[in-house]
Amino acid sequence: MASIVRDLHDGCAPRADLLELNNASARETSLLSSEKFEQMIATASVATFVQPAAGLLLAFQHNDAYDGVHFLWFRQRYARFLYIDRIVVGAAHRNDGVGRLLYADLFARAASLGNDVVVCEVNVEPPNPLSDRFHAAHDFVEVGRATLDSGAKTVRYLLKQL
Repeated sequence: MASIVRDLHDGCAPRADLLELNNASARETSLLSSEKFEQMIATASVATFVQPAAGLLLAFQHNDAYDGVHFLWFRQRYARFLYIDRIVVGAAHRNDGVGRLLYADLFARAASLGNDVVVCEVNVEPPNPLSDRFHAAHDFVEVGRATLDSGAKTVRYLLKQL
């Protein structure tokens, strides 16, 4: 059975399972409450997943009502963009093409929304070598860095031109 990217906005998604998937990767993304997860889905221009809770992606367009610190970094520097807040692929589904499928769908959605720039951040500290390799394979380039939480976290800001 082929994997299909589905829209989280349609209300039929296994949201509790996807929240659990997100929170299992909280070190790389961030821990979310059910309420915060629902609010992010409602605000995101792109909120997608691959069943059965194999992966999820949340992305915000430059003019979405979102106040994430990394999103705001890009908003200060770029007029139009689609910001990937999180992509999470379950451990059992890594190397199955779920991430590539979510990104192919995202790039098509970004273009249909009129964006030719897709941006995100990847942890340098604590390191996230899987994400580094994944984004390099998708032609993202570094456009900045930030250190947060009194030096406990450093991120690289990445950009892909469509």
